[in-house]
Amino acid sequence: MRVCVVGAGAIGGLLAVRLANSGHDVSVLARGAHLAAIAASGLTLVEPDGSSLVAQGLRASDDLATMGTQDLVILALKAHQVVEIAEQLPQLYHDDTVVLPLQNGIPWWFFQKFAGPFEGRRIVALDPEGVLERNIPVERIVGAIAYPAAERDAPGVIRLVEGDRFPVGELDGIRSERAQAIAQLLGAAGFKSRVLSDIRAHLWVKAWGNMAFNPISALTGTTLAQICRYPATRALAGRMMLEAAEVATALGLELRVSVEQRIEGAEKVGEHKTSMLQDVEAGRALEIDPLVGTFVELGELTRTPMPATSAIYELVSLLNWRLVTAPMH
Repeated sequence: MRVCVVGAGAIGGLLAVRLANSGHDVSVLARGAHLAAIAASGLTLVEPDGSSLVAQGLRASDDLATMGTQDLVILALKAHQVVEIAEQLPQLYHDDTVVLPLQNGIPWWFFQKFAGPFEGRRIVALDPEGVLERNIPVERIVGAIAYPAAERDAPGVIRLVEGDRFPVGELDGIRSERAQAIAQLLGAAGFKSRVLSDIRAHLWVKAWGNMAFNPISALTGTTLAQICRYPATRALAGRMMLEAAEVATALGLELRVSVEQRIEGAEKVGEHKTSMLQDVEAGRALEIDPLVGTFVELGELTRTPMPATSAIYELVSLLNWRLVTAPMH
């Protein structure tokens, strides 16, 4: 299968290495020193046990126009970066190309094929001008959730911290042939993948942790384990997640995991830096709207009070402003 991984960072790089080593024709979009390292020496994945897997001969470029049409396009960029390159994506499509978005947080397609009162509604925080809707047709999308924790250790080097689950699911819940084929492809590459009939509820549970742990870690410089073991931040994360659970109920989603179970799961990951904390340390723009702002917007949409989440959103927005417009040297 011809697979293009758009964004060869932690999760994209993990997928690219595993898929290339299971026999697929993989191309990756990368930039700068990371691209140079991949071109020179391939892309290296360091497994949790310290062993390494290298993908040599990847077609790596910073220009999607050089990659040709693909059977599967994996969007492994941050949400705001997908908006920036969305108009270039159609050149990767043939009639049956599938797009697999892997962004953190609530996805822009959340209300597409929703079959509820908000069917077709655009989430303004994620796609204010409709660029994603126009360039990534909903018919091409298969939903997916990336559970592994991974980090980019150096240009050309990805380290898997833990995790191997990549469930997928059609937006309308049907068990399609293409969703099953993607699950099989991921399974053959060493991941645990299955087809879900309720992808949104599972996405919400994943986003549940992100909306609390990412901004708290970014604001405090702490790991998942530290947040969960310090009583005040554990309680704060719990309050934010309870607010998000009320929004989920208002949207008709059934969450099969409790707040405490979700917190315990995060604690078990250990001394892992969230993606938002990694961005703070690198001086990069933060994923505040996909991870936090979207919940605030959905709270307003469903008339659900979210005082803790709104306060954290305002604080992390200031942090992002400082990183983007007034960096400290």
